[in-house]
Formats: sequence, structure tokens, C-alpha cells
Amino acid sequence: MITRRSTPNLAALLASLLVVAACTDLGGSGGGPAPTDAAASPTAAGFAPTGCPTDQPAALPAGQTRTVAIATDLGTLELRIEADLSPIAAGNFVALAECGWYDGVVFHRVVPGFVIQGGDGENGRSPNVNPALVGTGGPGYTITDELVSAPYGRGVVAMARTSQPDSVGSQFFIVLDDAAREALVSANTYQIIGTVTSGMEVADAITAAADAEIPTLPIVMTDVTVSNP
Repeated sequence: MITRRSTPNLAALLASLLVVAACTDLGGSGGGPAPTDAAASPTAAGFAPTGCPTDQPAALPAGQTRTVAIATDLGTLELRIEADLSPIAAGNFVALAECGWYDGVVFHRVVPGFVIQGGDGENGRSPNVNPALVGTGGPGYTITDELVSAPYGRGVVAMARTSQPDSVGSQFFIVLDDAAREALVSANTYQIIGTVTSGMEVADAITAAADAEIPTLPIVMTDVTVSNP
């Protein structure tokens, strides 16, 4: 798993984005479970949204984009989500954002120089974050894999997944540094859905605020909205 070393190995970095069996602990440096986005049932304490998808939503139509704004106490991240990067994953992310799935959910994993990761609306919804399980939850379904055709780099937004086919759920990550590209490309299975167009300083602030890979006081996505550009 990821450590706080300045030059973590590739396998350790990638393990932080892989989903494993919900109660499996891969020995992360923070002592918590590996980030999991399996098809967990959205019935945990703290689950709030209604009307969210129960299976794979419609793909975002070719050529379309959406602007997703993620408000936090440290500022707002603005994302440009593009259908042409990964239409199925983009449609899934937008549908979950529109139904309120991400509202109140924390960025549960922070790895300086690599990524910040969030989206576990089952176990990572404030104020009922479950420290023992956060990072192991999903929306109750998974989606179909897509080829990754764009490069990873600072500001890229992509979906977390398991090592198994068709295992993406609701968890996503934002790449913090171009230097993360080598590790991500070595797997090249994390569907890219867009880029941060405004607020990367907020991602950096979220990183600076973390006291561990799995932060004791994780930053909350207080409000996530979707608009057409």
C-alpha cells in the first residue's frame, strides 16, 4: 500500500486505487482498508440521497460535456467532464452527482504527489464516516470498463476500480502531479472522465490538510452540482 515516502513504489501507489473485498486490509500505512468501490449496498448509516441510480446509468452522449462543481470548506473544485473520454464512466459520474450521491462525502484518501480520492457514499458520508470501512463502499452497482486513451497528469479526474473487470462504482480520484503518470499508465485501467479546470489549489490544500494517507479529519464535499457549460 501507499506510504508517506517521497518515492513510493508503483505497486503501492496503484494498490491505493484498487478495490478489493470489502473487509480486506491490504496493510495501508494509515492502517485502514484499501479504497474499495465494489457493488456495496447503499444502506449504511449516513446514507442520504434518494433517486440515485441502482444500475449502470446511460452513457453521456458523444461530444457532450458537463461542469461539476465540488464545494469544500477549503474552496471549490470545478471539473469539466467529457463524454468523449469515457462515455459510460462520465455518464455514471454525472448521474451520481446530479442525484446528490457525493454531497457530504469525504476525500478519504490523500497521497501527496499522487492523488486525492473520494466518493464512498456508503461509508464516507459526514458526519457518519466509518473509519474502519471508509474507502470500501460503492453505489450498489458497477459499470462496464472502457479503454483509456488520454494521458494521466496533474488535474486529471479518473475512476477508482478493482483489479477485476467492470468494477468501477462511485469512487474517483484527482491526480496531483504529472509524476504520477508512470504509476497510472503501468495499469492504464482507470477510466479518465475529465479534468480540473479551476481549483487545483484546493486539491493541494486538501493534501496539505491531511495528517495521514487516510486522514483523521477528512475534507468533506459539502455540495456537488452539475451544469451544462
